[in-house]
Amino acid sequence: MQSPKSFFGQNATSQYKKITSSLVNNSSSSTTMPASKFEGNSFRLMLLTLMVLQNSVTVLLGRYTRSSVPKEEMFIVGNFVLTTEFTKLILSAMLEQYTGNNIIESIKVHVFARPLDFLKISIPAILYLLQNTLLYVALSNLSAPLFQVTYQGKLLTTALVSVVLLNRRYNMKQWICLTTLGFGVAAVVLGETKAKDNAPQELNDQNMFVGLIAVSISCLSSALAGVYFEKVLKKVSNDDDSNIPPPSLWMRNVQLAFFSVVVAYLKRLGSDDEDNLLPFFHGYNNAVWALVACQAGGGLLVAAVIKYADNVLKGLATGVAVVVSTICSMILFDTPLTLQFSAGAAVILTSVYGFSNDFPCLKKPSPDSETEMKPMLPR
Repeated sequence: MQSPKSFFGQNATSQYKKITSSLVNNSSSSTTMPASKFEGNSFRLMLLTLMVLQNSVTVLLGRYTRSSVPKEEMFIVGNFVLTTEFTKLILSAMLEQYTGNNIIESIKVHVFARPLDFLKISIPAILYLLQNTLLYVALSNLSAPLFQVTYQGKLLTTALVSVVLLNRRYNMKQWICLTTLGFGVAAVVLGETKAKDNAPQELNDQNMFVGLIAVSISCLSSALAGVYFEKVLKKVSNDDDSNIPPPSLWMRNVQLAFFSVVVAYLKRLGSDDEDNLLPFFHGYNNAVWALVACQAGGGLLVAAVIKYADNVLKGLATGVAVVVSTICSMILFDTPLTLQFSAGAAVILTSVYGFSNDFPCLKKPSPDSETEMKPMLPR
């Protein structure tokens, strides 16, 4: 690790000490106060509730923006992703400044003075890129029903990676709930797919083995990225310099959003799609900008959920959001209600409750580990 002098010049040591001392003071004042405020189950439940709402609104807005305009007037997905990530970068920087940490000083300390720590945040960005790329391979080689069922394996994969990287423990009931939740989500999504897609699919060019390998690696990439980022966010000290406080939640989001912007931009440069010839903001209207804000805010909310809850509970919230968004779609877009959806929704809600709470007929196990999930949902 290089010294601060090599980054800021000959007389930078005193300035560096002032910056780090101010960050220590800000960090100590901001970490001691929220301890009781942010570690309770009520706060985590509020975050997960907000995430359910955000996921549901995002799905409905996304459907509206893609179905309310002709195909030639739709926004370009790659440009939309780049816009969203850049918006997330700006919002994270604003929140870092608002919470009392000068953003310029934070960048000096947590980026230029500690480049290796900064570069390790590129790992989840690269893993998410790998995940999204392999999803297209899986969709090209698997039927929609098979893809939806196998992709729900990311819930179990995330739990397994959490056990390995975070030493988290789950009991048998929780493993069963995670499995049934995946089947419930698949049932809901498949029910909606059947209602709107009755045309026979062309299977001649599909390779099921390639598709299953792609979806498996995609699930593993998603789990590794999420759990790795959770481990980084929950790290309470630095290995290289104990005098420097770890980056705040928002500074970590600045770092992740920066790499996401770089990845999205490079992906756009490497694409030979004809849509790149259109104006960058082609197809943008008020609804699309609202979707950008919802997606960017959702990215920050996900980071908060990961830090104060965990990735598995994030998956549970996403499962509930599938039910909520589908119900709203039935009301707003006249999507028909099917028996398959009702059964899947019941399985999802029961699994979510059972994962974090003991059923009345079961004896409550004694939590003998700090890493074992504790009841969070109201009884």
